[in-house]
Amino acid sequence: MRDWKFKDSDFSDFPVYKGGDLGINWSPERTFIKIWAPTAKRIFFRLYNLGQGGEAIKEFQLLPDEYGTWIYEVKEKLEGLFYTLQVRDGDGWLKEGPDIYAKATGVNGIRGMIIDPQKSNPPRWEDDTHHTLASPTDMVIYEVHIRDFSMSPSSGIKNKGKYLGFTEAGTKLSTGETTGIDHLKELGVTHVHLLPVADFYTVDELNTTAQYNWGYDPLNYNTPEGWYSTDPTDCTIRIRELKMLVMSLHNIGMGVIIDVVYNHTGLIFESYFNQTIPGYFYRFNKDGRFSDASGCGTELATEREMVRKYIIESVAYWAEEYHIDGFRFDLMGLMDIETMNQIRIRLDIIDPKIFMYGEGWGAGESPFPEKLRAVKSNTNQLDRIAAFCDDMRNGLKGSPFEKNNAGFISGVTLREEQLKFAIIGAIQHDQIIYDYVSTSKHAWANSPAQCVNYVSCHDNYTLFDKLQFSCPEASPEIIERMARLAFGVIFTSQGVPFILAGDEMLRSKGGHPDSYRSPDYINQIDWTRKVRYTGLVIFIRNCIQLRRQHPAFRISDGDMVRTKLRFFGKYIPGVIAYELCDHANGDRWRRILVLLNGNNYSVEYEIPIENWLIVAQNREVMPNGAGYTKTSLVRLHPISMMILAAED
Repeated sequence: MRDWKFKDSDFSDFPVYKGGDLGINWSPERTFIKIWAPTAKRIFFRLYNLGQGGEAIKEFQLLPDEYGTWIYEVKEKLEGLFYTLQVRDGDGWLKEGPDIYAKATGVNGIRGMIIDPQKSNPPRWEDDTHHTLASPTDMVIYEVHIRDFSMSPSSGIKNKGKYLGFTEAGTKLSTGETTGIDHLKELGVTHVHLLPVADFYTVDELNTTAQYNWGYDPLNYNTPEGWYSTDPTDCTIRIRELKMLVMSLHNIGMGVIIDVVYNHTGLIFESYFNQTIPGYFYRFNKDGRFSDASGCGTELATEREMVRKYIIESVAYWAEEYHIDGFRFDLMGLMDIETMNQIRIRLDIIDPKIFMYGEGWGAGESPFPEKLRAVKSNTNQLDRIAAFCDDMRNGLKGSPFEKNNAGFISGVTLREEQLKFAIIGAIQHDQIIYDYVSTSKHAWANSPAQCVNYVSCHDNYTLFDKLQFSCPEASPEIIERMARLAFGVIFTSQGVPFILAGDEMLRSKGGHPDSYRSPDYINQIDWTRKVRYTGLVIFIRNCIQLRRQHPAFRISDGDMVRTKLRFFGKYIPGVIAYELCDHANGDRWRRILVLLNGNNYSVEYEIPIENWLIVAQNREVMPNGAGYTKTSLVRLHPISMMILAAED
């Protein structure tokens, strides 16, 4: 029996293989296998006709080669067959499974599949290119789970729960409002962030209605999840359909970001890493057992050379093979800084505008030193890699972990400094009193392009549910006002704006705080809410249009923000006022005032006298303006944003 206890010194003298040919390398006449398994004594490569069940039809024994690798060449036509590897080390036989580098797998990921990569490409795939923008601050990110997007009967989408749901144009509600990708185009988002699409463990791909999961339990890192495919038994189909999704969004001018989970695996002892090189891919506590700083049972040792190599090659594969435009790193705070920067260097070869961002925290205490990890406070050591700004999230609505805790949009005062810090993009600024920022006592971003501003995401409560809990006496109209103010702040702040799918129509999950395995009726987007909250949808669309038209709201240079964004006026609890001046970032407007009132009552506020164009007031945003005012005193309506612009 294995005791599954290790220490770092167990792996200190492991050989490092620097080649780029690990895994299954196919051609019509031959298949070449190369596996890194330095502790192996024997390795068998077995072929099957089926993705699950049945006996092996052939078996080959790999041969030891240099730097801990094992190789074998099969000079036969193997396309369409399935395969496994089985390793024997000094402690006995490990379990069969696909190689850790597998780029195609059969149903439920238990066997690899040998395919002709060209046959997985949809028509005109060779013409598809990355969709990236000049700066991350030009982006508007829309986070969505593939199944949630289309499962509701109201969606009008035929391929429910599938990759192909993102290829259907012209879908509508019965009342005529757009749904699906037409809705995204109408809204004006630039990038769609997909929750994990890499093969994960907890769902049965042959029974798509029996269970639900977000997918943060990775099994095979380099092959798409079959749950979202129309035929999970043939990996060629799932690959082609994911590429069709990417192509569909590219064709309407949107980029595709995927959520990647390189901090832990779904399985522990039985993970394919542990069944190939036991222990090497993981971190350990002092007692030798696996560390659980991910909160999911394991924690990858991203700092080890072959783990780092694996992750870098995996990310590059998704970028090159699937034309992915950005990567969101789950629990990035558990990954080491050097690995993250090395990923950046590798992606720069493909397209330097590919966006990288992640969660700058972990879920528990890690044995790897925090000073070496990509936590939020170390973001300034990362090269063009962003982190989520929980300063913005918590300042706007309160802590997501306490359902009754409220924030600025709910009338809680003394959150102004925290929001001001988020508004400038989490950089150093002489007007911020950092001791008053409860979530960050110092600047953590070098540039606003490293700050992802949001009020909610797939984790925790939706914005609507959170506001219902934290403001139980608020009327539906007041809750919508709060939401409008939150999104008004998000889309006018410096940084990268991010929105959870469905929040633009006040999506509800019935008050569930963690719906990662809740059924469809909890998670699916109810598109009929678009009718009920048409005004909010239009408000957000107008905010995005305003941001797109005016570069003053999307400055990427920290020095320019410090110079051109200045807070002004006397302090009034629950009010924030700032100016974007001197044609900030080349804006055609010479001067822009943004005034935010989180109080549930009106406030009179003194401003400089100009011939001001009214761009936003009360509940509305008018990107092209709606009349002029020339006054030194304005009335800020309750829970609202006012924007005034001075033209030349």
